[in-house]
Amino acid sequence: MAPVPPGVRFLFTFNKDQWYRAFTFILTFLLYTSFHLSRKPISIVKSELHKNCSMASELATASGGGASQLPALTSLHTDMDCSWKPFDKNNYKQLLGAMDYSFLFAYAIGMYLSGIIGERLPIRLYLTVGMLCSGLFTCLFGLGYIYNIHSLAFYVSVQVANGLVQTTGWPSVVTCISNWFGKGRRGLVMGVWNSHTSVGNILGSLIAGSYVSSNWGMSFIVPGIIIAAMGVVCFLFLIEHPNDLKTMHAQSSSPVGRTACTGWSGVNGHKDMYLQFTQGSTKTYDHYENSVLYRKGGDEEPLLGRETAASGRVPLQQVVVVKSESEPSAISFMGALRIPGVIEFSLSLLFAKLVSYTFLFWLPLYITKAAHLDAKKAGDLSTLFDVGGIVGGILAGVISDKLGKRATTCAVMLLLAAPTLYGFSMISQFGLGPTVAMLLVCGGLVNGPYALITTAVSADLGTHKSLKGNARALSTVTAIIDGTGSVGAAVGPLLAGVLSAGGWDQVFYMLMTADFLALLFLLRLVKKELTSSKSRPISTVELKEH
Repeated sequence: MAPVPPGVRFLFTFNKDQWYRAFTFILTFLLYTSFHLSRKPISIVKSELHKNCSMASELATASGGGASQLPALTSLHTDMDCSWKPFDKNNYKQLLGAMDYSFLFAYAIGMYLSGIIGERLPIRLYLTVGMLCSGLFTCLFGLGYIYNIHSLAFYVSVQVANGLVQTTGWPSVVTCISNWFGKGRRGLVMGVWNSHTSVGNILGSLIAGSYVSSNWGMSFIVPGIIIAAMGVVCFLFLIEHPNDLKTMHAQSSSPVGRTACTGWSGVNGHKDMYLQFTQGSTKTYDHYENSVLYRKGGDEEPLLGRETAASGRVPLQQVVVVKSESEPSAISFMGALRIPGVIEFSLSLLFAKLVSYTFLFWLPLYITKAAHLDAKKAGDLSTLFDVGGIVGGILAGVISDKLGKRATTCAVMLLLAAPTLYGFSMISQFGLGPTVAMLLVCGGLVNGPYALITTAVSADLGTHKSLKGNARALSTVTAIIDGTGSVGAAVGPLLAGVLSAGGWDQVFYMLMTADFLALLFLLRLVKKELTSSKSRPISTVELKEH
C-alpha cells in the first residue's frame, strides 16, 4: 500500500471547526473583494471621458483655427468621439468630482443606518440583497454608454443608489468574521483579511482598464455581474456564526422519530427543560441542552424538575440543569457612541479615509497628467498603491498585536505618511522608477492605519467590556466608525476635484493636512496607551475562542 502523501496528512491535521473557519475567512474575503472591484471602474474611466476632448482641443490649437480647416477638424472630432457629454466642458473636473461624492455621501449616510439594520436582520440575507442591488446599479452605469445616455442626473442617481446599497457590505462581513475569530492575533488575521480592499481595487483596475479604451461601458458591466454572482454565492454558503453549525448538527443527530417542540416555557420562572418518554412499560427521562424539547410518538410529558423525583418518578440517568438565557438586545446608536474610543477612532478614520479615497478616485488621472501615460497604463500603475496597502495593513496588524497598542501603531504610520506624500508629489515628476517606489511606500503608510481602524479596532470596540458580553453591538460600532470615515471619503475626492484646477500641489497639501488631523484625534488614546501598565489594545476584551 502506497504511503499517504504529506500534503494530505497535513490537511487531516485540521479539525472540522478549523475548516469551517478557513472557509468563512476565504468566503468573506472574496465577498468584499467584489465590493471594491465594483467601485474602482469610475476612477479608471475618468481619464477616458475627457481624454479625446483634450486631444481635439490641442489639434485645434495646432491648426491655427483657420476657417478653411474647420470642416476637417469637425470630421476629426466626430471620428474621435470627442469626450462623453456632459463631461466635455471646462468644468469636467468638478463634474467628475460630483460623480464621486454623490456615491460617497450616500454611502456615508447609509452606513449609519446599515449597522443598525444589520443588527436586526439575518446577515446572510441582508448581504445577499445588497450585493445583488450593487450589481444592478453598477451595470446600469455601464449601460449609459451602450444606450448613449448623456444625462448627468442619470449618472448621479445611479451613483447615489449604488452608494446606499453598498453599505450593506462592510458591517456584515466584519461582524461575520469577528464571530468566527476571537481576539488572539486579531490584528494579524484582520490585516491579512483586510487586504481584500487592495485586491479588489487591483482587480477592478485591471478589469476596467482592459475595456476602457474600446468600450468603457463594459468596465462597469463586468464588475457588476461579478458582484451579483458573488451575492448568489453568499446566499448559498455564508455561515454567520459557529452556533449556526452546532444547531444544524444537533438537529441532524437527534434520534429518529423525535420532533421539536418549543411550546413549554418552564415552571415557576425556570427554563430547566426535562422530558419523559414512554417506551413500552419503561419510562426514561431526557433533556436537550439547547432548550429545545423533543417529542416521540405523542407520548411526552414536561416534568417539573428534581422535585418530581420525590413523587415516585425517578430518572434513569443523571439530570443536568440547563439555564436558558434571553438573547441580548441590539445596542442603540447613542449607546455605541458612549463606548470609550469610538468617537476618537471615528474622527481619526474620517481624515485617514479622506486620504485613501482621494488616491482611490484620482490617482489614475493624476498619473496620466504627471507621467503622460494613457488610461490603461495609468490604471495598471495605480495598482501599486494598493499592493503597498496590502503590506501596510498586514504590518500594522502584526505590530499592534505585538505591542498591544492599536492607537500608537496608527499614529506612527500617520506621522510618517505626511512627509511621504510630499515626497511622492515631488518624485513623480522624475520618471517611472521613482514613482513606482513611492507608490508602494505611500500605499503602505496611508492604508495601514485605515485598515487597522476599520477591522481590528472596530472588532475590539464592538466587543468592549462595557457591553458585558453583548456581542450585538459589533455591526453598529463598525458602521459608526466606517460611516464617519466615509464622510471623509466623500469630502476628499470633492476637494481634490476643486483644488486640482489650481494645480496638483494644492491637492497634496490637503492630503498632508488631513494626515496630521487624523493623528491629532488619536493623541489622547496614544497617551493613555503609553502610560498604561498593560500592553494590550485599549478596548480589547476576552472573546470566546470558537
